[in-house]
Amino acid sequence: MSMTLKTFDNSQQSAIARLFSAAVLRELATKGRSPIFSRLLLESRLLEDLKLSDSVSTAFEAAFNVLRKKNYRTEYSYKSAITNKLLLGRHSLKTASLLTEFRVETCKVDVAIFNGTATAYEIKSERDRLDRLANQVTSYRKVFSKVYVVTGENHADEVMKRTGDEIGVLLLSDRFTISTVREAVDRPDLVRPEVIFDSLKIGEAVSLLSELGVAAPNVPNTEIHSALRNIFSELDPYEVHTKMVNVMRHSRSSHTLANFLSQLPQSLVAAIFSAPIKEKDQPKLLRAINTQIGEALAWA
Repeated sequence: MSMTLKTFDNSQQSAIARLFSAAVLRELATKGRSPIFSRLLLESRLLEDLKLSDSVSTAFEAAFNVLRKKNYRTEYSYKSAITNKLLLGRHSLKTASLLTEFRVETCKVDVAIFNGTATAYEIKSERDRLDRLANQVTSYRKVFSKVYVVTGENHADEVMKRTGDEIGVLLLSDRFTISTVREAVDRPDLVRPEVIFDSLKIGEAVSLLSELGVAAPNVPNTEIHSALRNIFSELDPYEVHTKMVNVMRHSRSSHTLANFLSQLPQSLVAAIFSAPIKEKDQPKLLRAINTQIGEALAWA
C-alpha cells in the first residue's frame, strides 16, 4: 500500500486528520460503529489504496501513514510520536502516566508525562505559529521540572532562539524519529506550589498534603479551595513537585490500559489517551476496528 506519490488537497487532509478525533473514537466505542468515520473515509481519498475486505484498523494505519509525512503532519502526528516513542518506548504504564491537554494557568500542555519526574511537551508542528511559545514555557516551568518543545525542522532554529537554555528542544525528523537538539534541565526547585495546586483536582491536592504529613483544612466546602491554595503557597517547591509526581502517577494511572493498547494498531494508541474509553466499551471498539471496510461504509 504505497502512497509515496499521492498528494492530498486541504479537504482530504482535514478528513484524514479528523479520523483520529475523539468524536470518531467515542462513536466506535459506544455504538460499535461510526457514521463519522465512514463519511471521513469517503472524503479522504484513502479508499483508492484500500480493499473493501481490509479492516477499519488497516484504514487507520493508512491514514496515519499520511500524517507521518512532513507536509501533512498535525498535532496528532506529534502526540503519537511522543506517546509511542517517548512513553511506551522508554517507560512502562505501571510507572508512568501520560495526560494530554493538561491545564497550567491559561495554557494547556499538549502532553504531560509523570514518571520519576514531571515533564511537559509543547508541540509546535510545521503548521503552528510560535508567537505564544515564550508564555507557554514560562507557565509550564511553574508546574513541571522539565519542559521540552517538540518541533519540526522548519521551526527548530527559531524555537532555540525563543526559549532559554534550560528548555529542551526535540526534533521530529523527516523520517519520523525524535532526536534531542537541546536537553532539558531538571529544575524541580523552580516550580510554584500554588500553581501546581491550581492544576490539580481537590482530591489530588488533599492526597499530596497527606503525603507531606499536612492535614487538610477543616473548613466549609465553599472555603476549601482558597484554604488549600493558601497552604500550598507556603510549601517547599521541591517537596511539592516530588509528591505531585507520586500522586499523579496513581490518580491518573493508565496501567490498566496496557492489554487494551496492545490490541490496537499503533496509529490509534495516542488517540486513546486523548479520548479515554471506558473499560466496558473496549471490546466494542476492538470489534469495530476489526470490521471490514466494505461493511463499515454502510455505517454512513
